[in-house]
Amino acid sequence: MESQAVDYPTTGPDFPEYEPRGCPRGASFSWYTYSPTRIRYPYVRSALLEMYRHEKKQHDGDPVLAWRAIQEDPVKRRAYVGARGKGGLVRVAYEEAVEIAAAAHVYTIKQWGPDRIAGFTVIPAMSQVSYSAGTRFLGLIGGAMLSFYDWYADLPPASPQTFGDQTDVPESGDWFNSSYLMMWGSNIPVTRTPDSHFMTEVRYKGTKIVVVSPDYNDAAKFADEWMRMSPGTDGALAFAMGHVILSKFHVAQQPQYFMDYMLKYTDAPFLVELDQLEDGTFAPGKFLTADKLEDAALANSDNAQYRLLNIEADGTVVDPGGTIADHYKTEPGKWNLRHDNANPVMSMADTDSYGTAEVCFPRFDMDVSREALDSDGPIGAGVYRRGVPVREVAGHTVTTVYDIMLAHYGVNRPSLQLPGSWPADFNDVSEVGTPAWAEELSNVPVAQIERIATEFAQNALDSKGRSQIIMGAGVNHYVHADSIYRTFLALTSMCGTQGVNGGGWAHYVGQEKLRPQSGWSQYAFANDWNRPPRHMISTGFYYLTTSQWRYDNSKASRMASPLARKGASEDKYLSETLVEAMKRGWMPSYPQFNRNPLLLAEQAKEAGMDVKDYVVDQLESGQMEFAAEDPDAPENWPRILLNWRTNLMGSSAKGTEYFLRHMLGVDSDVSAEELAEGERPTSIRWREEAPMGKLDLMMTTDFRNTSTTLVSDIVFPAATWYEKNDLSTTDMHPFIHTFNAAINPPWEARSDWEIFRDMSDAVSRMAGKWLGVQTDIVTAPISHDAPDEINPNMANGVVPDVKEVGMVPGQTMPKLVPVERDYTKVFEKWMSFGPLTEKAGTNVHGTPFNVEKQVGELFGINGVAETSSAGDRPALNSAVKAAQAILHLSGVSNGEVARNGFENLGKMLGSDTSEFWEGTEDAQIVWDKVKERPQEVITSPEWSGDKRDGRRYTAFSLNLAMDKPWNTLSGRMHYFIDHDWFIDYGEQLPVFKPPLDRMRLNGETRPGEILKGEDGNPEITVRYLTPHNKWSIHSQYFDNLHVLSISRGGQVVWMSDTDAQKIGVKDNEWVELYNRNGVVSARAVVTHRIPEGTVIMNHAQERTVGTPLNERSGRRGGTHNSLTRITIKPLHVAGGYGHLTYGFNYIGPTGNNRDEVTRIRRRSQEVQY
Repeated sequence: MESQAVDYPTTGPDFPEYEPRGCPRGASFSWYTYSPTRIRYPYVRSALLEMYRHEKKQHDGDPVLAWRAIQEDPVKRRAYVGARGKGGLVRVAYEEAVEIAAAAHVYTIKQWGPDRIAGFTVIPAMSQVSYSAGTRFLGLIGGAMLSFYDWYADLPPASPQTFGDQTDVPESGDWFNSSYLMMWGSNIPVTRTPDSHFMTEVRYKGTKIVVVSPDYNDAAKFADEWMRMSPGTDGALAFAMGHVILSKFHVAQQPQYFMDYMLKYTDAPFLVELDQLEDGTFAPGKFLTADKLEDAALANSDNAQYRLLNIEADGTVVDPGGTIADHYKTEPGKWNLRHDNANPVMSMADTDSYGTAEVCFPRFDMDVSREALDSDGPIGAGVYRRGVPVREVAGHTVTTVYDIMLAHYGVNRPSLQLPGSWPADFNDVSEVGTPAWAEELSNVPVAQIERIATEFAQNALDSKGRSQIIMGAGVNHYVHADSIYRTFLALTSMCGTQGVNGGGWAHYVGQEKLRPQSGWSQYAFANDWNRPPRHMISTGFYYLTTSQWRYDNSKASRMASPLARKGASEDKYLSETLVEAMKRGWMPSYPQFNRNPLLLAEQAKEAGMDVKDYVVDQLESGQMEFAAEDPDAPENWPRILLNWRTNLMGSSAKGTEYFLRHMLGVDSDVSAEELAEGERPTSIRWREEAPMGKLDLMMTTDFRNTSTTLVSDIVFPAATWYEKNDLSTTDMHPFIHTFNAAINPPWEARSDWEIFRDMSDAVSRMAGKWLGVQTDIVTAPISHDAPDEINPNMANGVVPDVKEVGMVPGQTMPKLVPVERDYTKVFEKWMSFGPLTEKAGTNVHGTPFNVEKQVGELFGINGVAETSSAGDRPALNSAVKAAQAILHLSGVSNGEVARNGFENLGKMLGSDTSEFWEGTEDAQIVWDKVKERPQEVITSPEWSGDKRDGRRYTAFSLNLAMDKPWNTLSGRMHYFIDHDWFIDYGEQLPVFKPPLDRMRLNGETRPGEILKGEDGNPEITVRYLTPHNKWSIHSQYFDNLHVLSISRGGQVVWMSDTDAQKIGVKDNEWVELYNRNGVVSARAVVTHRIPEGTVIMNHAQERTVGTPLNERSGRRGGTHNSLTRITIKPLHVAGGYGHLTYGFNYIGPTGNNRDEVTRIRRRSQEVQY
């Protein structure tokens, strides 16, 4: 199976072809089919099964009453919850396992509410029907669907902050179009193995390869130059490169390509007000908007509070068009980048008269050694002052984003005689931004920084944008990953590379892009039957569910700017910023309230009130609260967690030991102490006794035994990729694939589609007695790519005082949407395509699609299902029919849908878009065609890449070709953000923030210390990084006999020979790593490749293979995530305004884990298992 020839469409002459066969890890996949780890039958925890069977007999055979009897008896509940992870899973009949699971769902919905049920599954692009089978079930019952990319920290919110889009990047083949290629924190020979040949082969065309990495990794072997930097200092390095580029090119040469590109496609020319500070200096404030002008036409225009402005050379303030004000709630036709009625300039110095002002900027890189450990102030913070040219506009002191950027980066224009402190040259170590300043922080030499920056920009200038940066997990797993990413992204746009083949930024893994988005979103979230779905931020969900907030003494003010003045960070813990964002409607919050949402409509009726008014009244009066305000109260616990296509506990659970203790209720190695009285959050209620085991049911579907199945209550045997029919798409290439069943699922394995089909059926049958028809009130966050972005209560990014303005659904709190759910009809709806899509249409990335005709055609394609809910509907009674529906309703696979999207987009742009669909309007990619060979996607406005004429996909090429704005406040790529929280945390512009100082933030140790352990032997403190593994893909293949045989064969930690010497460790000896979060036992790989002061434990090695008991607690040594925890960064949850609004996997707190420090010691070499 692994050596099957896949007949990819050709990439054309003079271009390498896509390699069809995957990598050596995937080549070993079939080992699992009949392996000892294969789950062959359904299993239930024996303590639970025996009680369930007994109680069912006692309650006349009613499964729901049997489940209730167990849940409402604390002794019985504890009997099976406490047994998780200790063996005792027994084989049961499939029908009985489904019955127990369905009974749990029905009881939970009735007792607590559907929002107490959550499902975690990941990366839908790789198996779209399997993902959707479970989320469709959740969408119909009202359960929460947990996000994945923010949780994985793969996609920090920098891309949304910059582009209004989440990680739209080029296909791998486009690397071959690059003429200067940087791999920055990305190790693509390991993480994109089948495609790395495009990188190695482009070298033969003369393309220079540069790798930026602290360790000599697999990518560095292929590089022409290796920039070896200290871990976590990437932002300083990129900032200094920006200083060089802006100095040598934009100011010294003003190359027309760069200047025209920034003027048209970035927010550089947009006007910004300066706030006067107490000492008479200024700080960057808010974008100047039309409502502040004396010009009546602009001041009274639609959405004036959101109409951002430019200035012309004669000082006329103009609306350049294409801003968010032209996108929603207005007459269509003006949302474009054509500059029809404006001829703006980029700098105030380009106008006919200007003054100067001294502007203050925050910095976070100061020497902290003299700072008091117990301070509440910002860590490592300082202020530097530099001047900008300004004008007075309607009583406001105004400059441009470009002028602020030049000052921020330390790029002087001597002829303007600007005030402030400026660098003498690139070697001036005393000024923020210079290569010398960056060398002190990153250890990369000044000459190398200048050379690489110059080459990157000169190549972009010569090639019109073909310089590219491939970014990766080396940077995106830090708390401040978004800050780091923004310093990179600034380089790509200041050099005119975005939207250009061979340019822009690429990503280190390639399974994000779910190309048939229009049809898939309807099927996956049950949007064809009811809207909105409950989409939840995983990081926030797990942070509260695992009670990590009870141990988190991080104060928001320690992350703040020294220029903070908006009240965003005062007197708050980081945990409280999350809860505040949930209450404001910036982030989703499920479970919702401390009340079952199915009760609210009936209670409102009894009170004689509209349900929205009733909910607001209950919240404002304090009679009801958000569940997040009291997450440890039993009425607010999530009760069911469904896991499929994931290994949560062995792979992504940041703070694994807290998951074990609080979510699952079993033994753990957490040694952190809970917060003491007087040092606790005030806006989150403290329960004296922390809950141990919040979940009533942990249910997992998998084809192999993992760390997750071993702590589950019910385990279903899943089909593998070769045993089912499904769809797959990827960022790596522009093709749609199928998975085809090569063999039937062996033993009693079933596909995810079959398991959730049977769950839907069982729940519907039990619902007749227990649930019937209910009205659910869904709290929906303020949404991206929707009119919500123009939020009247957050104009100019000003965060309102909710006590003053009140709770306004969709503005100062979540939207409140009644959804009728007939629980007896879940199965028939799951099995058929509902009527809502043809009425309401679909919307992808802000482009509406009318698919009424295509839904009608599904009857002929899929056949008819008779429903009592909506009469005859298109059938979805097989996985193949689900796939056909997805393909038929998506523009990338149905040219007629793409044409409709382009025509709708043309009305918004005020332009004829026919050239983008002509010739493909009759093209259709259908299941049978894809089954024969992968098919190349059609150009569609679902995505931003122009695929016409055989072009390789690259993000934003359609924006350039169509003069289509980005989905941002300005309609351009953003350097500048004016949300109050971005002001107070010092990140209005790209800025360097170092890794968290755990010593000052949390009172813990810093890296680089040599200590004595309890046994008197030496121990050292080190930075702890968890990059991707060469010998597994996440946790898969790690336990595979073939791969174990070619690797060390168990958990290993890589450390430098220098550090190993300090603690007397030789290669392959056993070591133990420990900190407040847990303990890890592993063998040491001692090598000069790893820098001193850092250790690497590859993600994701499971403790199911060759992991001994640890010496500290006597329990099994942990996984790589046993040493990590969740840290909430406030700017990841800042929203409610413009493009900083919520979308699933778009923005949200990241499950970061690169800021940890751990102790490491040599342990006894006699190990026990």
